[in-house]
Amino acid sequence: MMNYHKINMDDIAYFISVVGREQVEYEDINEEYTRDEMTEYGRFAPEVLIKVINREQISAILKYCNEHLIPVTPRGAGTGLCGGSVTIHGGVLLSVELMNRILEIDVNTLTAVVEPGVRLMELAAEVDKYGLLYAPDPGEKSASLGGNVMTNAGGMRAVRYGVTRDYVKGMEVVLADGSVIELGGKIAKNSSGYSLKDLLIGSEGTLGIVTKLYLKLLAKPKKMISLLIPFNDLKSCLSIVPRILALPNRPTTLEFCEREVIEDSVEYLGKQFPSKDYAAYLIVSYSGDSRQDIEKMYDDTCRLVLDRGAIDVLISNTDERQESIWNARGAFLEAIKNSTTTMDECDVVVNIDKVYEYVEYVKQLAADYQVRIRTFGHAGDGNLHVYVCKDALPDEVWEVTVREVMQKLYDKAKALNGLTSGEHGIGHAKKEFLKEALGSRQIELMKGIKKVFDPNNIINPGKVVD
Repeated sequence: MMNYHKINMDDIAYFISVVGREQVEYEDINEEYTRDEMTEYGRFAPEVLIKVINREQISAILKYCNEHLIPVTPRGAGTGLCGGSVTIHGGVLLSVELMNRILEIDVNTLTAVVEPGVRLMELAAEVDKYGLLYAPDPGEKSASLGGNVMTNAGGMRAVRYGVTRDYVKGMEVVLADGSVIELGGKIAKNSSGYSLKDLLIGSEGTLGIVTKLYLKLLAKPKKMISLLIPFNDLKSCLSIVPRILALPNRPTTLEFCEREVIEDSVEYLGKQFPSKDYAAYLIVSYSGDSRQDIEKMYDDTCRLVLDRGAIDVLISNTDERQESIWNARGAFLEAIKNSTTTMDECDVVVNIDKVYEYVEYVKQLAADYQVRIRTFGHAGDGNLHVYVCKDALPDEVWEVTVREVMQKLYDKAKALNGLTSGEHGIGHAKKEFLKEALGSRQIELMKGIKKVFDPNNIINPGKVVD
């Protein structure tokens, strides 16, 4: 472990000289800065919280901290689910929450230029004014775009549009020594040397701190219609997914959930859902410029699922029906969290034809360990969200149970040629599972990359790889 410098008042004085007194906190730091959304992974108090407002401040702070061996943990909105933005080694928590400006919407190059603290929902609302779409659609709309990029967030529209990586055209990054590099930009193509931009995406703030993003925009479809498709059994529900994806028109979303998750969401929101009487559901949506165009897209899907075990196809072609489905879907995580005392989670990804086998395995684990496990996810790309709930289990039972269950969940994903994370990242909580999934050679390569970018290991230390 690095022998990091303990912050003293001389260091505090320097930080204040760079950013001003109001942007530096070192006494009575708000508890929310000690954790992310998963308190199960612990609370870690920073020695100092610095809220930066520009690239120059970040550069000066990193240069100083690199020279003095002070760890620096970057943080956006703090909505992560694997402890990626917490100060497990103390030091500086560098918040970019005030770097929240949308700098430009360039309609000629279809590019949004933003600071890392801009929230997903803010960019979505702004580009909508231009008839444009920022396609990535992670579930947490209040997440910062810097965090989305650093975890390569996916979301519900990934089945059609791809993940965050596919929409990052360029970025400005401050490295550990304070130097600034520009990677890509508004250009549409780039085959100029190693793709350092793509190396930064998904690196969880361990290689550098992003100060500006160039994000690709699309023309926004004028309309979206969703299909809620109930099934009497999980196998029929999930086995049909590859066939839907093989149809000529690819859906915009292809989600699955079980009745129990819908019931959790209905209770949490206090609102009704179009149907919650069946074992499992698909939520399939199509986008286009007119209702007639979309009806042609989903016609084949309706015929296919009704021929292969679907109870019905409920067409949500009004705003009210759309909201009833997507408000409930958007609340799944919070509803599960609200229903239990604490929980652990994973977002493994497996081949789409292995989703049913994996979910059935989860059900067997729940029965074997007598623990409640909730599962839902992106059936169209095999990314599953699995939540192991403590409920009324005694602490000593929970500690053993959750450790063994989580190990088995990741082991099963590996056995099915899946991976540790589809979109939430690794942080500090999932490092051992990543090591088991990838093997020592890949981990050593990652450590080598980390050392080139950050030889003193000051940027977000203890995350992804040790």
